[in-house]
Amino acid sequence: MRALTLERTLVGVLAALVLAIAWRVPADTDTWWHLRSGEYTLSQGMIYADPFSHTLRGQPWINHSWGAQLAMVALYRVLGDFGLALWTAGLAIVGVLALYSACQGHAILRGFVLVLAAAAAAVFWAARPQMVSFAFSALFLALLYRARAGQTRLLFALPALMILWGNLHAGHAIGFLFMLAFGVGEALNGLFSPTRRTPGFLPRLALTFVLCGVALLISPYGLQNALVPFQTVGMDALRAFIQEWNSPNFQGRETWPFIGLIVMLFGAAWASRAPLDAVGFLLVSGTLFLALLYGRNIAVFAVACAPLLSHLADSALRVRGWSLPSRRPTPRQASLNLALLGIVWAAVIVYALGVIAPRTVEDVRMRLLPVRAAQALRESGALGQLFNSYNWGGYLVFFAPEYPVFIDGRTDLYGDFLYTYLDVATARTDWRAAFQRYGIRLALIETGSGLAQALADDSAWVRLYGDDLAVLYQLRADQEGGP
Repeated sequence: MRALTLERTLVGVLAALVLAIAWRVPADTDTWWHLRSGEYTLSQGMIYADPFSHTLRGQPWINHSWGAQLAMVALYRVLGDFGLALWTAGLAIVGVLALYSACQGHAILRGFVLVLAAAAAAVFWAARPQMVSFAFSALFLALLYRARAGQTRLLFALPALMILWGNLHAGHAIGFLFMLAFGVGEALNGLFSPTRRTPGFLPRLALTFVLCGVALLISPYGLQNALVPFQTVGMDALRAFIQEWNSPNFQGRETWPFIGLIVMLFGAAWASRAPLDAVGFLLVSGTLFLALLYGRNIAVFAVACAPLLSHLADSALRVRGWSLPSRRPTPRQASLNLALLGIVWAAVIVYALGVIAPRTVEDVRMRLLPVRAAQALRESGALGQLFNSYNWGGYLVFFAPEYPVFIDGRTDLYGDFLYTYLDVATARTDWRAAFQRYGIRLALIETGSGLAQALADDSAWVRLYGDDLAVLYQLRADQEGGP
């Protein structure tokens, strides 16, 4: 019992709070095309060309998240929606606990900083392979900090992690950016303050960087796997069309924890007397730039910011004599720690079970996804090529696999084809010509969209199903010769 110190108790409370933040209904449409890809890989082998759409079927596609997809499929088959929620929350906890080891100060300070960082990063948390990149970026950062502190042999664990990362998600570029920041920053620290340099760190880091590059090639896709991040960032359509690739909307409350991290970082830097660390400066300034450029990188900034923020805040508190001592607890204190831990975890478990209750899951999905419209599509037995909303393509790939989609969330595959989709979906151009070109005979789209209104006004199309969220149209049989 006396081993249950306040610090260990707070680590347990921190894990529970992160679980509560990350635990959510699996309702992201991209979750489903990832699951379908995993099932396809299990049954048909590795995917090298698009098997799910009728517009780009057979076009080369690098399924860089295949390893994560297999893990997600296994969890979904065994545990259903609970397994998908566990995927999101489990990787979030792994990442936050890795960051805990990289932070400084009392457990209360670390916990506060990390809960704020988790709240900021959670904006784009979902049951998707990108959760792997959150966890692995935190692991990379923690190992780099420890290596810089003198345990340089830990650097050679990074290539092994990179082999896994490279086959789980394309966010592996984050690891290289972190290594680059440590390398350049440590060189600058050594240039202006030679006493701060860690002996042997830079040569071993340089070797590790090269080994990680080689490790990235150990993939079914080889060199193509390493190039995916560069190809993705270079797509103009992403910035023009996909919300998470736009700059953050600071008017939305979901970005307030991100703002809080920035404000606290400036405040701690002002209040602290700690000398400027080039590594921390490069990590935070670089990731802040990326987060302001693309909202999805807020999670990367949260990972990079937490250790530096805790260091500066701890320094500011110590300067003022406000540090909290760590004591071995008495039996009574240990009992209170255990009671606190039990109460917090019990509350979080009750909350988690309520979130993932079948009725709750159904209500959320009915509100966000075309559940009834997809069911109507399958029950209709209608034949012909489908035009579908981009937002629902991933869902249809999984729940209506007999109907190849027009488009889905695989933006790295579709690229500039997104512009074609947008012109048709908004009915801004001659949508009839586009429908004829792609042989469209069915359309499952948002009820209030421009195309839905155009189809409602066109006597050649009949509505098979409609509700407040989605509508399903079919071309009349006497119009099969063309719109």
